[in-house]
Amino acid sequence: GRDMSHTMQVLNHLENKPITAMDALNDYGCFRLAARINELRMSGHNIKTEIKNQDGKRYAMYHLLKNTKGEVK
Repeated sequence: GRDMSHTMQVLNHLENKPITAMDALNDYGCFRLAARINELRMSGHNIKTEIKNQDGKRYAMYHLLKNTKGEVK
């Protein structure tokens, strides 16, 4: 359904740059970014949450951490 396409859109976005809930809403009409991020994590993607502060508002920015071959964990 639509959720799956949102998950793929979010992943494609993350391949290029970080994403915030506002990006997801504006670019893809996705209201529940946290749920999509959770699905991506459950399928094995390493996604870091960075908490940003802007104008007294806190929001999460998500970064996809690339697993490069030979990297020491």
